[in-house]
Amino acid sequence: MNKIELTITAESPLAIGVKKPGSVSEASDYIPGSVIRGAVASVLLQQSGQENQDLSQQGGDFQTLFLSDRAAIFHNAYPGTTDTEVLVIPTTAVSSKTKPGFKPKGNGVFDTLIDRFCAEQFGHPYDPNDPADNEGRVEPYSAFFSQKKGQYQTHAVTKRLLTRVGINRRRATAQEQILYSIEVLNETQGKENDPAIYRSKIYVEDDALAKSLIGFIQKHHFRLGGATSRGLGKVKIEPKASNVKNNLNERLTKFNQQLRQRWQTWNNIFGKKNQQWQDKHTYFTLDLQSDAILTEDWRRTTVISPAMLCDFAGVDDASLELCVAYSSYDYRSGWNSAWGRMKDIELITNKGGVYLFSTENSKLWEPALSKLEVSGVGDRTPEGFGQVLVCNPFHLVFRENAV
Repeated sequence: MNKIELTITAESPLAIGVKKPGSVSEASDYIPGSVIRGAVASVLLQQSGQENQDLSQQGGDFQTLFLSDRAAIFHNAYPGTTDTEVLVIPTTAVSSKTKPGFKPKGNGVFDTLIDRFCAEQFGHPYDPNDPADNEGRVEPYSAFFSQKKGQYQTHAVTKRLLTRVGINRRRATAQEQILYSIEVLNETQGKENDPAIYRSKIYVEDDALAKSLIGFIQKHHFRLGGATSRGLGKVKIEPKASNVKNNLNERLTKFNQQLRQRWQTWNNIFGKKNQQWQDKHTYFTLDLQSDAILTEDWRRTTVISPAMLCDFAGVDDASLELCVAYSSYDYRSGWNSAWGRMKDIELITNKGGVYLFSTENSKLWEPALSKLEVSGVGDRTPEGFGQVLVCNPFHLVFRENAV
């Protein structure tokens, strides 16, 4: 598998709309993989002179990249910097209610998954307080973040409203009493007005096609989002071939070591000898790094069941169990430029969701989980849905070591 890293620099405001049923379009906090995928496909069709033809009749590279069973996978582009990997903080992370955020600006952020799991196994609730204020409360904390040299940093974009005058299409002049506003992502960020930068990646299976795609992106200009005819959406995309590095075994080992240590800590506190650590069990988490579209028995769901995970991974494991799940849902729709019509309204599982599994056959799962980190879970994964991270290192950030 070939990985192409994308650095996207905004050169004009971006109208990246998120359509929810029963509401007006809102600006997203990031660039969805479907938007990047659509922009690349649109330029490719324009260059070939086939933009008005039936997509199902397309062949060649277009067929391989966008329509085949092994289509290229376009990840979401999250705000960040040119030299850091940006992740979605798990939904089990919490921070101070009065002074949230990473240190030193906030009171610190820590994860509750392991401690909550252990406490509940011993029959006790887990209700932590602010690590910097024993009387302070904590609440869930969500953000895009990166880590560099032990320092944690959040990444976000600012937005603004652009007001426009409606145009009379017959006279090509301003239409009286017609004003509308578009919420956009700013092209600059911070007091220094630095360019807004987003990080994404594309996975392509064929080596030659990956090289061709890099060359194609380098040679062409792209516009992302809506209102491109009004000067919005201009970006500079810099692609770079990168090796697919996988330290899954290391993350899996550390996670189980820390889980076992915390289990012993809770056991010492409550002194319940009947709650013994299960040596034959290996635990791992799936953290959603993007929204996911999950289906079980033809019905939408927000939980990845053991049967679903076995199906996604192509593994037969009767010992697999779902220990806990933390997830929430929302609805999404959108506009398909290629087909010229609205996309179906989908029930999605929000990014940041966490699922803790246990198995007695860890050797079966290591290669399968490595593939899932590339291919994703659920439906419409080529558009960036269902991307996962196994054993997110942030789960090892405990309350006494809040960052």
